[in-house]
Amino acid sequence: MSCRIVVTGAAGFIGSNIIHGLNQRGLTDIIAVDNLTNGSKVLNLADLTVSDYLDKDDFYDALLAGHLGDIDTIFHEGACSSTVEQNGRYMMANNFETSKKLLAYCQQTGTRLLYASSAAVYGASTVFSEQPQHEKPLNVYAYSKLLFDQMVRRALPGLTTQVAGFRYFNVYGPREQHKGRMASVAFHNFNQFMADGCVQLFGEYAQCSAGEQKRDFISVHDLVATKLWFFDHPGHSGVFNLGTGHAEPFNNIAGAVVNTIREQQGLAALSLVQMVEQKLVNYIPFPDMLRGKYQCYTQADMQLLRATGCDVVFSSVAQGVGAYVRSLYAHHKNT
Repeated sequence: MSCRIVVTGAAGFIGSNIIHGLNQRGLTDIIAVDNLTNGSKVLNLADLTVSDYLDKDDFYDALLAGHLGDIDTIFHEGACSSTVEQNGRYMMANNFETSKKLLAYCQQTGTRLLYASSAAVYGASTVFSEQPQHEKPLNVYAYSKLLFDQMVRRALPGLTTQVAGFRYFNVYGPREQHKGRMASVAFHNFNQFMADGCVQLFGEYAQCSAGEQKRDFISVHDLVATKLWFFDHPGHSGVFNLGTGHAEPFNNIAGAVVNTIREQQGLAALSLVQMVEQKLVNYIPFPDMLRGKYQCYTQADMQLLRATGCDVVFSSVAQGVGAYVRSLYAHHKNT
């Protein structure tokens, strides 16, 4: 049976990894949707197999007019993801209004919708569970994501098809090279070390000692595996956190980056203390511009997702970042 799939944000970090995961299953009837104004993103699609490509400005009219045929599933990853974008009209049009159109289409046609939300909806909260009292967005990006999550929640009782949203925590992995300053800490740490022979982290701030600010870091491979689990289990709908459920300090990222590069160079592993002593890890003063606006801790509450029966095993920072850095190092040596 044919299975036509749409992936929006297809040339982006997570969208292209989803297509890669689908291709590995032999699924190639995929309509890729994106905005390639940033032409460098096309490198994320170059090694993948899709059946068609549409610019996002053409996609929604074609879809709603029925020109794309029967669609089994839409993986909706396309959005403006900049947390510093101040143009609220643009953000709401790009993130909220387009998602509303897809939800209406899926309700009418029975197409399934697996979409990207964001842990940014928790904002100022210190509790990261999918409950309204913990959702405190601090910018228009986070609000655009929360508003659609709320719409999905209201629609859930009457849905006749799968609709599942995923609040991504800190994702890292291949195909993020186009993201610039928005790329992961692991990506930036790798490039810092290869260029300067050291990694820079924030020094002490609030209750955190140097480099001990913690995040829930998740490998993009584990994220894709989770979304494909839901693709395989169409009976589960809702809004779910997608992290690992374990916060780890930035020091662990830096340690994994440095020791994995050293491993590739035939050098022995070092402890964090040794890295600091040898100035392989340096701490810089916490930026004044981030004071009062910075989360020192995030950790996904994974109970709701695990209650579905999803049994994907998540990598630790040492495992996931280690594998990622090995691939970055191999690519670096070949360029």
